[in-house]
Amino acid sequence: AVNRVPPYLCNFQVMKIQTRFQMEGISKRTISLEDQKKLILQGKDIEEINFEGTQLEKQVINKGTNTLIVREFMEECIKDGNGVLPGKTIFFCSSKAHARRIEEIFDKLYPQYHGELAKVLVSDDPRVYGKGGLLDQFTNNDMPRIAISVDMLDTGIDVREIVNLVFAKPVYSYTKFWQMIGRGTRLLEASKPKPWCTEKDVFLILDCWDNFEYFKLQPKGKELKPQLPLPVRLVGLRLDKIDKAIAINQIDITEREVAKLRWQIATLPKDSVVIKDAAVALARLDEENFWINLTPQKLEFLRAEIKPLFRTVSEADFKAMRFERDVLEYSLAVLNEDREQADTLKDDIVEQIGELPLSVSFVKQEEALIRAAQASHYWATADEEAFDELVAKLGPLMKFREQMASPGPVHLDLTDILHNKERVEFGPQQEAVSISRYREMVEALITELTEHNPVLQKIKSGETVSADEANQLAELLHEEHPHITEDLLRQVYKNRKARFIQFIRHILGIEVLQSFPDEVSAAFDQFIRAHTTLSSRQMEFLNLLKNFIIEREKVARRDLINAPFTVIHPQGIRGVFSPAEINEILLLTERLAA
Repeated sequence: AVNRVPPYLCNFQVMKIQTRFQMEGISKRTISLEDQKKLILQGKDIEEINFEGTQLEKQVINKGTNTLIVREFMEECIKDGNGVLPGKTIFFCSSKAHARRIEEIFDKLYPQYHGELAKVLVSDDPRVYGKGGLLDQFTNNDMPRIAISVDMLDTGIDVREIVNLVFAKPVYSYTKFWQMIGRGTRLLEASKPKPWCTEKDVFLILDCWDNFEYFKLQPKGKELKPQLPLPVRLVGLRLDKIDKAIAINQIDITEREVAKLRWQIATLPKDSVVIKDAAVALARLDEENFWINLTPQKLEFLRAEIKPLFRTVSEADFKAMRFERDVLEYSLAVLNEDREQADTLKDDIVEQIGELPLSVSFVKQEEALIRAAQASHYWATADEEAFDELVAKLGPLMKFREQMASPGPVHLDLTDILHNKERVEFGPQQEAVSISRYREMVEALITELTEHNPVLQKIKSGETVSADEANQLAELLHEEHPHITEDLLRQVYKNRKARFIQFIRHILGIEVLQSFPDEVSAAFDQFIRAHTTLSSRQMEFLNLLKNFIIEREKVARRDLINAPFTVIHPQGIRGVFSPAEINEILLLTERLAA
């Protein structure tokens, strides 16, 4: 019907949109530094926040995820002839509450449309039906452009002008899935054109929950590569370790990891349609000869054909699996002789172990190992048997740590930094006021003194002042309340390099000084404009780095391979940029945070 000339139905393209929280869950590991600070200030325990991506819109509601989906839709959707507003669209939501949240986000992000851009259409709302009702408005009027639906519009509706479908929920019925897609396949009636949709040769599906992957469909269209589910990442690390062990002739390590991999493969869910469809590939692994000599070709087969199957693993202790992943990644760093990466991973593992509550009887039974693993000499001599013991004995206990642990010292330090930035101390009595209040006091004093102080009058008129005059003015301002100094002005106006007279000229409106946050933001914007091929992950890393520099006002090379940058990639900057790109970024940071 699509390929017929002329076609009976409209073809479609698919764009996959999946957030990090959808793929990796919401936990201390995935929450950004900025958001961790906000949570701490709200009195929330970071360690207690631990949800899988599949729990979104069920056990956990994250406004940021819905906001990101709405923003991505508005950027990527097919728009009307003016290229401003989205064409007619259906948002498929998981519940009425979810639909209302999406509607609220549209209203908040795009207030210029006065709540008319998107409307919730649900079957138990009497406003939906009849002439002039919401469904009639969506079908026959310019507004609303977006119908947010819970089941009601999944089937049966005939609005030919629909050019966007957004799957903001997972769908598990193959039949229903195609019925939902059918809402966009109707062609326009040439005799009845509507101004908001004068042509339609394709419609767009934004898939936010990997529905096409679930049904093993490969549609045309742009796809954003999502980050891998935890079980897939674990198997990938294991294959990397096997590959490395073979390369350096570590036979014992190879045999250990191969045995673990075979056990993982044996536990794949046999009833999954994905596993059933992979029966031929899995049958190859049953041949004993396959495992005797793992050639590069066999390892590539395992990566390409077997590793992706682990996305079907859902019945697992994911907290124990995360701990196993960290230990496995540490052991791989040791094999690679990457001491910096190994030290970073070790510190994180030791922190996790240290947060196990000995007050729990199950944890208490492993007290000797828990205490030993927190000592430096333990890691200096730890071998593969020690790593296996950690995973076997402490992995199952990680669920107690995440239930009962308190925020770590990193978060407390962040709170302290924020507090210091919000207030300023001045004068011999060490008075303390907010930065904004101190700025008001400074500007009020200088405005008052300008009326009769000759040096300030010279500055205001654009004349140059001598060094002696500048010193006299500095002494006067320091003596008068609020005891102004160059250092205080740098703190208050967030500019670490400007000199005293420059601040005075800025206050008098003669010279515009760029604050440090503005300077950093402008530098990063310029860097991004000069590098037009940056990926979404690289953009995310640069945004995090920008905020890090603004908050800390300094950055060291070592910072870039530690948290919070390991949230984006376990290897920090090394896993996101090439060596040449890293050198460019280091030059940028040195210039800003010198």
